[in-house]
Amino acid sequence: MMPRRHTRWPIAYHGRPMRTDALDFELPDELIATQPAEPRDHARLLVFRRDTQTLDHHHVCDLPSLGLFGSNDLMLVNQTRVLPAQLVGKREATGGRVSGLYVDSEAGERWRVMLESRGSLQPGETITLGEDERGRATLQLIESIGGGEWWAQLVGEDDTPAVLERVGATPLPPYIRKQRRKLDQEEINANDPERYNTVYASAPGSVAAPTAGLHFTPALLDALDQIGVRRAAVDLHVGLGTFAPVRSETLEQHAMHAESFTVPPQTLDAIRETRAKGGRLLVIGTTTVRALESLPQDALDPDAHPDGISTETNLFIHPDRGFKFRFTDRLMTNFHLPKSTLLAMVASLPGVGLEKLMQTYRTAVQERYRFYSYGDAMLIV
Repeated sequence: MMPRRHTRWPIAYHGRPMRTDALDFELPDELIATQPAEPRDHARLLVFRRDTQTLDHHHVCDLPSLGLFGSNDLMLVNQTRVLPAQLVGKREATGGRVSGLYVDSEAGERWRVMLESRGSLQPGETITLGEDERGRATLQLIESIGGGEWWAQLVGEDDTPAVLERVGATPLPPYIRKQRRKLDQEEINANDPERYNTVYASAPGSVAAPTAGLHFTPALLDALDQIGVRRAAVDLHVGLGTFAPVRSETLEQHAMHAESFTVPPQTLDAIRETRAKGGRLLVIGTTTVRALESLPQDALDPDAHPDGISTETNLFIHPDRGFKFRFTDRLMTNFHLPKSTLLAMVASLPGVGLEKLMQTYRTAVQERYRFYSYGDAMLIV
């Protein structure tokens, strides 16, 4: 069989900064999904065909039968696992309530956390996170980083994973919790720890889910296996930067937070083999895109990275940079927030562009697709 020839899409590049409000759109509150589809793979799927600039309406479970994938193709996923990073504590000095989010930690159990309190928090004060028969878990604030972030020292006998398992909750995005409150639903329910993780999650470290992957079930993965679509994984631990809104007037002024990622050697081998056979890379989710498109130029040199690649990325892909995608032949992604870096990335894909993406989002609203983390999905081919 002859290798497939890949379409060379024109790159839209205007060479001038894009205004952030170009990424804005109207979304009715009732289209913000507060619960995931049941079962996972019955979420709706809007297929955007770049060659014809047309849209088709399906469900995620239809993926193996759409005729879009073949035996030389490779699906790439982010196998990170979401931590129980949502925190509620009490100020030891005043008894006041503190809510927050664990972000990451350093050696010696120094935490970076986002904290909110009615009163002004001060360096040196202690916040109690929980106390039970296994002991007391507290944080001592060290210094403010700015923007609600703090460095804090974890005090107690347990390490970070054990403390989070004891006192943390699923870190659902604020827009889901807000919409649940409006509908008199529990902010966090018993199903969220499972449903806000992918079925293939294996590497703990994220404070938000790689949401496009939430739609896959073991049965769907088996069906894709049966038509010859191979699967490989990256680990990108999703942090605040991926989902933070762009607050600057132009995209060029926005600074991305860095996130750590690993691409193991077997994944590099799988990509190399896929390219050699003329297969296509189906990338699941924008976090997987960030990891892959952050790889060095010699990533596929068989002698350059025998142990894989582990590093950090603050890559921000947006339409006014003329970014050239090297590893994203096709993308499955959820519907994203207005004025978000994720929306900017999708608009940057060759053959898409901002105008067409905004038109597609308007169609999704008209067709009552569900939006955001627990919502429906879009496949760009």
